[in-house]
Amino acid sequence: MHVLIVEGDRALTEVWKRHLERHGAVVSVATSQDDAVALIRQWPVNVIVLSLDLTEGSAFAVADFASYRIPEARVIFVTRSTFFSDGSIFQLVPNTAAYIASQTPPEDLAAIVEHHGSPI
Repeated sequence: MHVLIVEGDRALTEVWKRHLERHGAVVSVATSQDDAVALIRQWPVNVIVLSLDLTEGSAFAVADFASYRIPEARVIFVTRSTFFSDGSIFQLVPNTAAYIASQTPPEDLAAIVEHHGSPI
């Protein structure tokens, strides 16, 4: 399973990456919209762990591009806020699989990714 993490916090990204790799995932990391789009163009992605709190670019632009480029890829949004806690993100982004808090334990994130990741 190929996983793309799009998050600006490098320390958090490294923790997530290690947990996902322990579960057998091949993981790439992007810290901006431009980096994420470039990686999506390079290789197939099953799951995108995507921070809504990106400082460089738009998480929605990344999800939209992924929906166009690899429509079967699932997006797991993570955030520090409660802005979309009403579930509206599932209506806005059709490839949304989950919406979780950034402080979700890494082992729980790995289980969610494994659940939603199916081979392309």
